[in-house]
Amino acid sequence: MPATLLLEQVPDEIYLRLQASARRHRRSLNNEAIVCLQAVLAAAPQPAPDQRLERARQLRDGLAPQVFSAHEIEAFKHQGRP
Repeated sequence: MPATLLLEQVPDEIYLRLQASARRHRRSLNNEAIVCLQAVLAAAPQPAPDQRLERARQLRDGLAPQVFSAHEIEAFKHQGRP
């Protein structure tokens, strides 16, 4: 049985592009969204969990170790806030 999916806060640009694509293909908005999702998910091979973990470890190992003081951490938390 197909599942129901509700999308909220879709950016206007994406919604308008999806709507135009649905019109072009003579599909409902719902069917166009399903076709788009199928195309994207089918094209993107999903790495195995151990490959993802290894990639995460490589990324982490590539970062320079950093130590922050409590004062710096507090400043980061409030950075950019009024």
